[in-house]
Amino acid sequence: MFTIDTYVKAETLEQAYSLNQKKSSTILGGCGWLKMGNRSIKTAIDLSGLGLDKIEETDTEFKLGCMVTLREIETNEAINSYFGDAIKESLRHIVGVQFRNCATIGGSIWGRFGFSDPLTLMLALGAEVQLYHAGKVKLSDFVNMPHDRDILTHVILPKNNQKTHYITHRATETDFPVIACCVSKLPEDFRDNGFRIAIGARPQRASLILDNDGILNDGITEESANKFADYVADTLNFSSNMRGSADFRRHLTRVLVRRALLALKQEV
Repeated sequence: MFTIDTYVKAETLEQAYSLNQKKSSTILGGCGWLKMGNRSIKTAIDLSGLGLDKIEETDTEFKLGCMVTLREIETNEAINSYFGDAIKESLRHIVGVQFRNCATIGGSIWGRFGFSDPLTLMLALGAEVQLYHAGKVKLSDFVNMPHDRDILTHVILPKNNQKTHYITHRATETDFPVIACCVSKLPEDFRDNGFRIAIGARPQRASLILDNDGILNDGITEESANKFADYVADTLNFSSNMRGSADFRRHLTRVLVRRALLALKQEV
């Protein structure tokens, strides 16, 4: 648990940003992870009064306020209609409904935790984050940035007609993933064939892999799925912890990438 010396319900983002420049200050999200530790917070900054708890949809994107809960995303009809089952699948294993009613998307993405299901999913979807000071940043860049005193205000999911499949391996239903895999297919353009693969719980932060060698240029087949699964597993670094060894995670990556690609084959 944590203790708070001074609680401030921010009236503006500028006030919140100014208060957060002190290392003794902490932004409060859903506090799901924060309460697991044992720490003293000098100044706790609450963003709940700033209207950042909304899901906005335009013709080109979904804009998720940082205070939107994981459960609100999981049950949002517009998001699920557009992205299919991938969103629900990435969230339904996270502890329980009560927890997901509290945990926020802002905290889940800002933390850049290695075990984060939402981070893995949104990397593959080509998401961006809106930071109060730094502005809009690609999530693929943000995931590797050091923690600073900025404030994440929104997570932006582009509407690119993505087809996406999310799959994990867990020791138990609501445990952290041993490995997480998300495969997304965007429309082809002059840069690449549109395949995006994010692997999380390595157990390092999720990492994004593109098909730079064009293995899937001719579509998804048993052969190309196996070859690309080998490519992903051989490219990434893995480590060991209490949930599994590096070698086990590498093996699982091969299996899950192949399964995700073959599942995606039915949609692309």
